[in-house]
Amino acid sequence: MSPVPVTLLGVPVQVLATLCSGIAALSVLVSIYAATTVRDPMAKRVKALNERREQLKLGITASTSKRRAKLTARTETTDMMRSALSSLRVLQDEQVKQAQMKLMRAGIRSRDAAVMVIFARLALPLLFGGTIAFGVYALGWFGHWGGVKRYMLVAGTLLLSYKAPDIWLRNTIIKRTGEIRKGLPDALDLLVICAEAGLTVDAAFGRVGRELGRAYPELGDEFILTAIELGFLTERRQAFENLAARTELDAIRGVVTTMIQTERYGTPLASALRVLSAEFRNERMMRAEEKAARLPAIMTVPLICFILPVLFIVILGPAACSISDAMAKHF
Repeated sequence: MSPVPVTLLGVPVQVLATLCSGIAALSVLVSIYAATTVRDPMAKRVKALNERREQLKLGITASTSKRRAKLTARTETTDMMRSALSSLRVLQDEQVKQAQMKLMRAGIRSRDAAVMVIFARLALPLLFGGTIAFGVYALGWFGHWGGVKRYMLVAGTLLLSYKAPDIWLRNTIIKRTGEIRKGLPDALDLLVICAEAGLTVDAAFGRVGRELGRAYPELGDEFILTAIELGFLTERRQAFENLAARTELDAIRGVVTTMIQTERYGTPLASALRVLSAEFRNERMMRAEEKAARLPAIMTVPLICFILPVLFIVILGPAACSISDAMAKHF
């Protein structure tokens, strides 16, 4: 009689173990590659922003033939996606504006990316959901499962593939917003120093953006872009409002309001920024203390599930072995 293979959710345990080992090995290789190829995060950003400023001054959209060819190919692909969505009547101006705003808050400023995100919402369910549905109902995948479980698999794949672009965008926005919030007190301190040194507002934003580039590249990127917009926009207020719209942070809105009031009424900039910096620094300290206070409650489940059983085995294991040997000799 042949032994019955051990399975988990219908898949052999050996296959799952091999798959998990492969994923772990791939993760280790990716981690090593990421650790050994660390580059300056602001060098490429500053270069791209400066090139964009020169393009806006000259009124052109491309500076080299290579970039023109790349933009043309990208535009053709986007036009194909846009025409496909328009033929299906699923592309709306309001939807495109919302996608562009989310991408801008995620640090992606390409106009074509909004169409790609909307196209991904339509294409991914057809690709992944259709593949799973065809495999389950036509090819007999997971045939030993019940009808409800197979239906849940197909429905879950469809829903997850439809929400995948939004989930990715939301996670990127949350991560980027957290990095900007973390570096804002230091940025305001540097703005105070620049204001007291006599620099103009656009020069101060540019200098702070360059200084913060290595520690907080996201915030440095936003400050440099604001400095560029202050240099060529006719309404300086619009540059500050764009900064608030790109970040979606109450702290940034407070800074923008302070800058607008300073531009309009001529109030002292350094003193207002110093007060805001102290408030944001206290807020950052309170968030750190809150996380530290939640740590014992968070560690309870790992302690019970992983640490205590191992501790009991180490402590009680030798005693149990001694008792077992004594009872075996006695009987």
